[in-house]
Amino acid sequence: MTAESPSPLDEPGYRDLVELLRSLGSVAVACSGGLDSSLLLAAAHATLGERALALTAMTPYMASWEIAEARELAAMLGVRHQVLELPLAAEIAHNPPDRCYRCKLKLFSELKAVATAEGCAWLADGSNRDDLHDYRPGMRALRELEIRSPLLEVELGKAEIRRYAQALNLPVWNKPAYACLLTRLPHDAEVRPELLRRVEAAERALLALGFGTVRVRCHDDLARIEVDRAGQARLLDETVADQVVAALTDCGFRHVTLDMRGYRRGSFNVVT
Repeated sequence: MTAESPSPLDEPGYRDLVELLRSLGSVAVACSGGLDSSLLLAAAHATLGERALALTAMTPYMASWEIAEARELAAMLGVRHQVLELPLAAEIAHNPPDRCYRCKLKLFSELKAVATAEGCAWLADGSNRDDLHDYRPGMRALRELEIRSPLLEVELGKAEIRRYAQALNLPVWNKPAYACLLTRLPHDAEVRPELLRRVEAAERALLALGFGTVRVRCHDDLARIEVDRAGQARLLDETVADQVVAALTDCGFRHVTLDMRGYRRGSFNVVT
């Protein structure tokens, strides 16, 4: 007989996360439905029980399936969950270059008020070590609001987070990274609800066609598709290309293009 492999949950990184969460006493987790906040919520609930709360912001620029997955996760874990429906804030109605900062400041102020009203000592988000290597202006807002980022505080990166989520049997353990729909629109352009829904429908259609990490950057009635190299190779197949064009035309796009540079996080970012 061979000895069982040690569980990833016995690793120092996960133990450090548990100890940090225990020290918080009670916490509300801003749960988006993505990998990072899902792992944080699962660990918080396992550590703190009823002293953990899930909060999800439902905005016009969040994909509907993200909200659904946040609800499903909270139900699966048996954690208390509140969904706050928030409108598009005037501060980001024209998608300014510092949109992420303005959005986080507004959104997390609302979430923090609820967390406080529910008796939680802290509000926490899923920022992690890998976020330090990306353009993340929203992290300044988190610091200003004194939001805790336990995954970052114990220096966990995406690889560890994914491994711990798999060990906890979380359905999102292999979910690709996903950002809000505002990242699909150019900066300093009016955020129109119909464009957000068009992008959401287009990305849902591409996911249904078997593409993994995918972005549809929206230039009004032109769709610029970003996929990885394997996805680009698939799109060179005439049958697949026809399916993609038909699907995105049904979503409301008149022109469909492939970005030959491939998928790039935040390709609309303007760094100043």
